[in-house]
Amino acid sequence: MRQNKVLSLLGMAMRGRNLVSGEFQTLDAIRNGSAMLVIVAEDASGNTRKLFTDKCSYYGVPVELYGTKEELGRAIGKDFRSSLGVCDAGLADLISRQLKERQTADGGGNGGKHGENKGT
Repeated sequence: MRQNKVLSLLGMAMRGRNLVSGEFQTLDAIRNGSAMLVIVAEDASGNTRKLFTDKCSYYGVPVELYGTKEELGRAIGKDFRSSLGVCDAGLADLISRQLKERQTADGGGNGGKHGENKGT
């Protein structure tokens, strides 16, 4: 159920023009300091994951792996998207809290589809 909440919040951010999507726009938002949170699809390529992990680490932007490219795109009314940048601090904080709650409650019936299961 948390997945729906996170995807709904991403859709709300997009409708409020507080979200950028796609590799180039997300990288620009990271560089210019407007990205408060970056979400990368779990099925994104290894190079894409490394690129965003490294850039976010350098610029001090939190990054999360969540959902599939199809789910992220559908949530914001676009085609497949492997990266999203949330540019509103309040929404970024809310989404981040929802993702952390999802991680602590992981194992709640989703079969690990969207969880990383770091502890196992």
